[in-house]
Amino acid sequence: MSNLAHSWSISDESLRRFVHFASEGCIQELLSASDSTCCSSRKVNGTNGHRKQHNSNNNNHDGWNRVPSINTDDHDGVEISKRRSAGNSFHIFRSRWLLRSVSPEQFITVANAIDAAKQWDSDLVEAKYIKDLGENLSIISLRYGDGSKPLFKNREFIVYERRETMDDGTLVVAVASLPKEIAAGLYPKRSNAIRGLLLQSGWVVERFEKDSCMVTYVVQLDPAGWLPKFFVNRLNTKLVMIIDKLAQACLQIN
Repeated sequence: MSNLAHSWSISDESLRRFVHFASEGCIQELLSASDSTCCSSRKVNGTNGHRKQHNSNNNNHDGWNRVPSINTDDHDGVEISKRRSAGNSFHIFRSRWLLRSVSPEQFITVANAIDAAKQWDSDLVEAKYIKDLGENLSIISLRYGDGSKPLFKNREFIVYERRETMDDGTLVVAVASLPKEIAAGLYPKRSNAIRGLLLQSGWVVERFEKDSCMVTYVVQLDPAGWLPKFFVNRLNTKLVMIIDKLAQACLQIN
């Protein structure tokens, strides 16, 4: 690995090993965030990661606090919450939705279809795969334009996406930005763009009853550039509402 002008050149195999290791912690954070009442120990197929047991009957048991300002009255089984992240002043936001008549497979198919992502994310200008590192591991570029909302205006993100199935069938998609030096080596930044950071984020999709599912979406975004932290945190709460658009897209293709 060589360092040249703040960018690193890295082989595909080294990148695959790095992302696989880095995503382990992200997967465990997502599984922890998805826990409601009590959950049995779960294991990621092909890894040594277990889902630890939690009891979150108490809203503050694991640091999550419900966000009352978001209007979810029109949605059954919806919970929006946040907690302070360790090491910085940004909040981590969590959305938990019970989607009826939508199977886990249907939801993940729509959520992972980056070619159609602009249908449910109006700010997105371009989404494309940069590199496939394996059957369940990819590097993706997300680009937003001058007309996007302030949180995304002229931002771009270079992220990994790791998709895993737990031994009980729960689907997990872990997403986070690559370190800036690795990202610069893989995909040079556009001259007028600001490269933001998507911190440990992603989906957990659990089967519920027959053809329904419980979806947990966790997001923590550092858009970089100058934006007040309270402004970033306020707009981050709106990101978790994206599940509603994805659910509508799922129902349209049923």
